[in-house]
Amino acid sequence: MAQTLPTPIANYFAAANRHDIDAMLAPFATDARVKDEGQTHIGTEAIRAWLDHTTAKYRVTVEVIEITIHAETLAVTGTVSGNFPGSPANLTYRFVLNGTDIAGLTIG
Repeated sequence: MAQTLPTPIANYFAAANRHDIDAMLAPFATDARVKDEGQTHIGTEAIRAWLDHTTAKYRVTVEVIEITIHAETLAVTGTVSGNFPGSPANLTYRFVLNGTDIAGLTIG
């Protein structure tokens, strides 16, 4: 039986594939942390700036290929396509949920 993504994570990926910044930001907690490309972005204002920058620069889409749960972390491996060298590539998105919100995301 195939695993399904929790609603906030499913909403994040659906919005990311549409390049909809507001909808991508909506599932994040106000004090969430995102780690990507060696930088940490804390809070919705910083996360919005990161989303604006990376979406404009890379225009990625993600096809989820695997979901794994490790303690409090849900790891989602996806085939990422976009405007970057080596596209497409498989990346792992590590999410931490706080109730119905995304409290943390590490991409790598």
